Amino acid sequence: MFTHPLELPELRSIIASYLGHKDLASCARVSQDWNDAFTPALYKIVVVSEQGPSLESLERNKHLIKSLKAERVIYQNQSSTSARTEVLSSILTSSSLTTLGLRRNLIRETGAHELAEALKTNPTLTTLDLGDNLIRENGAQALSEALKTNSTLTSLDLRLNVIKDNGTRALAKALETNATLATLNLSGNMIEFNGAQALAEALKANSTLTILDLSSNLIRENGAQELAEALKTNSTLTTLDLHGGSIRENGAQALAEALKANSTLNILDLRNNLIRENGAQALVEALKTNSALTTLNLGLNTIGENKAQALAEVLKVNSTLTTLDLSKNSIGSNGAKALAQALKNESTLTTLDLSCNSIEFSGAQALAQALKTNSSLATLDLSSNSIGSNGIQTLAQALKANSILKNLNLSKNSIGESGGQELAEALKVNSTLTSLDLNKNSIGENGALALAEALKINSSLATLDLWRNLIGQNGARALTEALKVNSTVRILGLVK
Repeated sequence: MFTHPLELPELRSIIASYLGHKDLASCARVSQDWNDAFTPALYKIVVVSEQGPSLESLERNKHLIKSLKAERVIYQNQSSTSARTEVLSSILTSSSLTTLGLRRNLIRETGAHELAEALKTNPTLTTLDLGDNLIRENGAQALSEALKTNSTLTSLDLRLNVIKDNGTRALAKALETNATLATLNLSGNMIEFNGAQALAEALKANSTLTILDLSSNLIRENGAQELAEALKTNSTLTTLDLHGGSIRENGAQALAEALKANSTLNILDLRNNLIRENGAQALVEALKTNSALTTLNLGLNTIGENKAQALAEVLKVNSTLTTLDLSKNSIGSNGAKALAQALKNESTLTTLDLSCNSIEFSGAQALAQALKTNSSLATLDLSSNSIGSNGIQTLAQALKANSILKNLNLSKNSIGESGGQELAEALKVNSTLTSLDLNKNSIGENGALALAEALKINSSLATLDLWRNLIGQNGARALTEALKVNSTVRILGLVK
């Protein structure tokens, strides 16, 4: 007797692995046999929206769900406390759920308590996102109690809540005994010195946490000093985000001292902290001996050109730093020239952000010369630097010789039509650049026409941003025609 291939369960299971959500839902409705084959794939990863799936179907198929994301839907839309409790309890009794995202669901204290109770017995959940849920100190305290017994959760996101110092202290206490949590995001929680101090003490005992985000919390200088002391002995933390923490010069100096002893921290984010010249100088001294840090974000810190020059000098010695953010630091053309000189040497730097630094023509010219010989830099952000058409001309010439750079941001630099034309000529030769941002540069119709011709030849560019460039109808038409020849590039802002 002939059996149609689609009647074979094994074949249906294979087909299911290749289908999208809409097609899976259609197949599951064909028959009971097809439902059995296609429903597991349909409910493996669920994103709840106003259109569904219904709470009844979630309850019926919860044993199949491994990942569930429901922002502003599943919890917020339940009118009564009992209904909310039932939803949360039902989801977390699943024996297969590993990822739960409930961001922006107005969970508040009650919901946090219910989740905490479920976490005490849930044996599978590894990732929990509760960001932006108006969870306060009591909710954080309930979750901390759960962390003392839970042995599966590895990532907890509590960003943009209101846990403050008391909630943070409770979580810190849990970290002293918890042996599974690796990522903790507490960004934007009104945490101040006492909370930072408690976390610092926890870091001295904890041996599993690798990522800690304390950004947008007013931990200030004293809080940073406490964390710095912890970093001298902690050997597991790899990422620390303190941006927007008002740590100032003293906080940066304390962290710099810690970097001389710490051998595990790879990523340090100190953006928007007013560390100024003294803080920057302390970090320069630390980078002379530190061999672990790979990413240092110092954007918006009033470092100035002198300390940019000092950082440039240390780049000639340091052999581990790969990403450096110096955006919005008033380094000027002299700072850019010093960094360009460092890039000419053997360098490990792959990403450099110099946006909003007024490097102007001479700074761009120096960087262009460096790009002709540099063999490491893959991403360069020079947006908002008053480079002008002359500066772009030198960078365009460098792109003809450079075979390393992949991402270049030149937005908001007043390059004009001639700048667009110069870059177009470079694109006809360059075969490595994959992303070029020319947003808000007034390249006009002629610049767009030149770029259109270049795209008929270039085969490496994947993204070209032309938003707010007054390219006109003729420019847009020419670029559209170029897309018929070039099938790899995506053009943003084609009609602007």
